[in-house]
Amino acid sequence: MSVTQYEIIDGIGVIRLNNPPVNALSHALRDGICKAIKKAQKDDSKAIVILCEGRTFIAGADITEFGKPPKSPSLSDMLKVIESSNKIVVAAVHGTALGGGFETALACHYRVALSSAKVGLPEVKLGLLPGAGGTQRTPRLAGVEAALDMITSGNPVAAKKAEKMNLVDVVVDGDLELGAIAYAKSLAEDKAQLKRVRDIDIPASKAGPKVFEAARTKAAKRYRGQQAPQNIIRCVEAAVNQDMDKGLATERELFVELMQGPQSAAMRHMFFAEREAAKVLGLAKDTALRDIKRVGIIGAGTMGGGIAMNFANVGIPVTMLEINQEGLDRGMAIIDKNYSITVSKGKMTEAQKAQCLSVISGSTSYDDLADVDLVIEAVFENVDIKKEVFQKLDRVCKPGAILASNTSYQDIDAIANATKRPEDVIGLHFFSPANVMKLLEVVRGSASADDVIATSMKLAKKIGKVPVLAGNCYGFIGNRMLRPYGREAQLCLIEGASPEQIDRVMQNWGMAMGPLAVGDLAGLDIGYKARQALSDEEKGEPKTYCIADALVEMGRLGQKSGAGYYKYDANTRARINDPEVMKVVEEQAKAQGIARRDISDDEILERLTYAWINEGAKILEEGIAQRPSDIDVVYCFGYGFPVYRGGPMHYADHIGLDKIYARISEFAKQHGEKYWAPSKLLKELAESGKTFKEWAIK
Repeated sequence: MSVTQYEIIDGIGVIRLNNPPVNALSHALRDGICKAIKKAQKDDSKAIVILCEGRTFIAGADITEFGKPPKSPSLSDMLKVIESSNKIVVAAVHGTALGGGFETALACHYRVALSSAKVGLPEVKLGLLPGAGGTQRTPRLAGVEAALDMITSGNPVAAKKAEKMNLVDVVVDGDLELGAIAYAKSLAEDKAQLKRVRDIDIPASKAGPKVFEAARTKAAKRYRGQQAPQNIIRCVEAAVNQDMDKGLATERELFVELMQGPQSAAMRHMFFAEREAAKVLGLAKDTALRDIKRVGIIGAGTMGGGIAMNFANVGIPVTMLEINQEGLDRGMAIIDKNYSITVSKGKMTEAQKAQCLSVISGSTSYDDLADVDLVIEAVFENVDIKKEVFQKLDRVCKPGAILASNTSYQDIDAIANATKRPEDVIGLHFFSPANVMKLLEVVRGSASADDVIATSMKLAKKIGKVPVLAGNCYGFIGNRMLRPYGREAQLCLIEGASPEQIDRVMQNWGMAMGPLAVGDLAGLDIGYKARQALSDEEKGEPKTYCIADALVEMGRLGQKSGAGYYKYDANTRARINDPEVMKVVEEQAKAQGIARRDISDDEILERLTYAWINEGAKILEEGIAQRPSDIDVVYCFGYGFPVYRGGPMHYADHIGLDKIYARISEFAKQHGEKYWAPSKLLKELAESGKTFKEWAIK
């Protein structure tokens, strides 16, 4: 069956597109549109309407064609055919017109949209820019500043706002097809002009050099390290300073530059990785799900409250349990404050806030959890306390209720074995702040039932999280890899670097924050307290933690005490380098018998990033992660890893596993195999010339 159909209805040529599920701009669709437009030029139609069957207008380019030889007609060819039509062409938009879909609408002479529709150019989120006139037509209609904001953010715009921006001509309610045909008919009867966007000039007075300089500064800050936003600004600047054809040529040149570059490759990798992560290998697609209608949460602290908000946001009632009313009141106040912040930012109305709060209740009795379908424990990271909690839950929760722990690193099996129903136990590791961070590690215990795993993965999507399935080991995926990363930061510090150098190297490379600044933000006392519960053997060598411990014992706990690895301004929390810290570093180096030396930025970068990669390879060896790309999802969504580098394992493939293995082998000789024993998988792949991606395709 053809993906395009053409017929004349009430004197209007209607091109109907039907390429499920989202009418992506495949070659067949492009070819069909071109043929229909050309056919309409020769028949009795008075105007033309392009509309789509299904739930949406053209949602974008066919991403499966990326990287493949282009087939004629290209998207640009098709848009030229539409724009050159001698009869008015009206785009009838419903659902989402994104990327190439919106560029198709912009090439039409007029646009009518349902009030529920959204339009946008999200290519920047794949490290690209609109490559078929989006950067040239949008500023001609909406103005330069509005276009810059829309295209560099990649965020969709609702139809009514798009109408105010002049990107949509008419917004309708009701039957879109009838409305679009009536609108096209009125345009034809009124002999309306063929409004070709290419013919619009942008007044120079509204687009001077200062506008673009301000945009570059803003983009450099907001999208640090990303090339696509800067290329977008250059394209919009070309729309002002060049004619349409030259502007399109500039757009094409800068699009190809991005398409062939490493950043877009990494971001496209992450696009697919996020979707793959939700799939559980070996789990039947028809696995029955447990019905989650009510949730209980143990602990009303910052984490427990944040977790509660995720469920309240989608209308799932939550009961929060605390040991006393005072703790419960404090937790509810934090939730109220968080929602108030969201309201103040215009992301939620007061009515929506009230609705969310109405489904959150509190209790100090475990008996009130008797009817919940899922309970999430979010108490202090002590396995004995968690076991005690789960024993109580085992007694009061109904059969079939899922019992989950929000632990960051504790043994899920040890927790599960405290109950008589280990098959119902799973780890749901939310990241802080839980109401903001998108990652959710779903930790499978050895006894976790298939339907518990499937339900947890599905539920994660429902509450707006990106789920990644992890096996049970200390720290799971993310925190397990964080340990060698943090170890190397400490070793680089005691061996010769400064806190500022280490954090600068990692931040300039693309991390949201450097490791020592992150330590200050989280609180140095957290790691200190955790180490107190470990044996000397479990702690590791003192040189890997002695500086942090010394700072804590001086009362330097991080940002919350005004000082840690840095001093902090009391009002702005701005970091200030502190000579006192370097005295501590030098004293600890002397106590450990370490002669400090100059350490290069390159060495710091390699030691910290390769520590991740080597541990990630071990995680894959052991089956803790299902696939390399799952590790990338964990790090990009949970640990501030730069998305334009595609996660640790994609980054490793980009560098070359042979180079990484050789360098790790050097580190093993220099610093000892205790820290740098190369992963067997890394060695195997390096010697066979394969990548992690190739290994995953078995």
